[in-house]
Amino acid sequence: MLITLEGLDGSGKTTVWESLREGRPDAVFTCEPTESWYGDSVTRSMRDDDADPLAELFLFTADHADHLSRVVRPALANGRVVISDRYTDSRFAYQAAALADSPLADELDPLEYIQSIHAPFTRPPDATIYLDIDPETGAERAGATNKFERASYLEAVRENYERLIEADPERFVRVDAARSPSAVAETVERRVDELIDGERS
Repeated sequence: MLITLEGLDGSGKTTVWESLREGRPDAVFTCEPTESWYGDSVTRSMRDDDADPLAELFLFTADHADHLSRVVRPALANGRVVISDRYTDSRFAYQAAALADSPLADELDPLEYIQSIHAPFTRPPDATIYLDIDPETGAERAGATNKFERASYLEAVRENYERLIEADPERFVRVDAARSPSAVAETVERRVDELIDGERS
């Protein structure tokens, strides 16, 4: 089973991921961008305000392809539960927002375009925990350390997440991330247990 954690920067995903990791030693915990050299390239691009958004998309996509072949698919094939801090929905939501003002957007819907690139090779999540928070709070918590953490940008990202949830409501579990970290972590842990138990029954 593949469970992904999604949400705006500042929503507390990584804190929740770390909390889940402490109590589930049998699961495989991973993240995107990865710690591979593909992920390093993504991280460098994220720090560059002048990076071309289309080129950046394909860096993210290459990192995802490597992540699938090196970590996700082997773990699933061995019957492991995989829990990923960010996955394809982050790319759909964030990179579609980045491409919204590009020439590509004059011809295509960026979100649909990015989904079409991934469709032939990706492995969709079985369930996605979406930590819901308003863009202003997210930007304040994240500290706006890179171009993806600014409130105006996060507003567009949130709209893309809502499109994804509307298109696939049964996959997403919405959690109010404006509460305390401990309350959010407790809720997510309970929902993850329910998802795993439901898969096994």
